[in-house]
Amino acid sequence: MPTHYKGSSTQVNTLNAYIKMMRASESIMRRLCRSLSEVGLTISQFGVLESLLHLGPQNQKEIGTKLLKSGGNITLVIDNLEKNGYVKRKKDDNDRRALIVSLTAKGEKFISEYFPKHLEKIEEEFNVLSETEKKELARICKKVGMKAEELAL
Repeated sequence: MPTHYKGSSTQVNTLNAYIKMMRASESIMRRLCRSLSEVGLTISQFGVLESLLHLGPQNQKEIGTKLLKSGGNITLVIDNLEKNGYVKRKKDDNDRRALIVSLTAKGEKFISEYFPKHLEKIEEEFNVLSETEKKELARICKKVGMKAEELAL
């Protein structure tokens, strides 16, 4: 649904791009979150598990930064994953204030088996695009995202 705002052509184009980007993102996230809820995970919990699987143990702050989550939010997410036996925390030998989060054997088995299934669902979402379009979309999203990060600094 395009905007009905009657501004300049630049404003209307910007608003239309924003609306389409947000609607597409929300639509995809809704379907993926529904799939994650079937295995008892939130999108944030999945993000933590996926990050630990592919990047190895990390401190909570690093995980929060990668997932764009606040310190309090990432703590709650990790608390819940720990309760489910998917992750464990230990004190960082290099920084007494920090905790290193790593996968448990149960967590590694789960995410190693589940990740390919989740990736298939993501591929299904994007199968309407050619490989060239996927690369272009990734480039454009990165460009918009980096601008937002520059403004936050």
